[in-house]
Amino acid sequence: MTDIDTAAPADTRGDADDRATDAETPAFIAPVAMENDPDALFAGDRGILDADVRRVLVRILQRRFLLAETSPTEWKLLLEHQQSIESRLNDLFVRLVVDHARGVAYKEQVRSDDVDVPILLKDEAYSRAETLVLVYLRTVFQRETTAGTASARVDVEEVEQTVLTYFSETDGTRASQQRAVRTAIARLDREGIIEEESEGRYRIGPLIEIVLDAATLRELQRWLEEQTADATPTPSAAEPGAPEEGLLS
Repeated sequence: MTDIDTAAPADTRGDADDRATDAETPAFIAPVAMENDPDALFAGDRGILDADVRRVLVRILQRRFLLAETSPTEWKLLLEHQQSIESRLNDLFVRLVVDHARGVAYKEQVRSDDVDVPILLKDEAYSRAETLVLVYLRTVFQRETTAGTASARVDVEEVEQTVLTYFSETDGTRASQQRAVRTAIARLDREGIIEEESEGRYRIGPLIEIVLDAATLRELQRWLEEQTADATPTPSAAEPGAPEEGLLS
């Protein structure tokens, strides 16, 4: 009679004990039900800012500028919680700039030769038409404020008439050039650089001094004086010093 060796049944007691231990061990971070955490705004919320302050932070990230004149409630919250908002932005390598005199706040991408900084914000340069409109608006603003005028205003036809003189035949038809100027004006209106007070009439805000500082204005004015029909493309008004547009998509 031949002996047949049979394998002994595996001892599974250790696995069972491990499963029992795992079941009894709490998760690394135990979830807290919203009803037991009144400060939470949503399930799993680990934020520490109040809802209104978070909205201001998001608005700073989403938009190019926050203006005291057009957003007084958000501006007040920004000033009251500036240190906390700055801290959150700095965690993202983003700097908050608050110009109290002009009532404007905006963000800047931190760049450093000493630290490896991931770039979160993008520079969105102004188009040729937008740059030309900006130069004209900045020139008018400087002239009027130097003369003691409380605020500077322009008509769309006035802007058009001046800016179109810097276009050449290679820039398309007159109709397409006019559309480019109107589109530029519309963008600057959305950004709060100008404000339409009545149809076709705009007030130039102090934000124009931030978008085009004095040094950049002089550089662009020199370029315009030297421009010919075959001139090189307009230098970007986003360089230097213009705030970044927003988050990378």
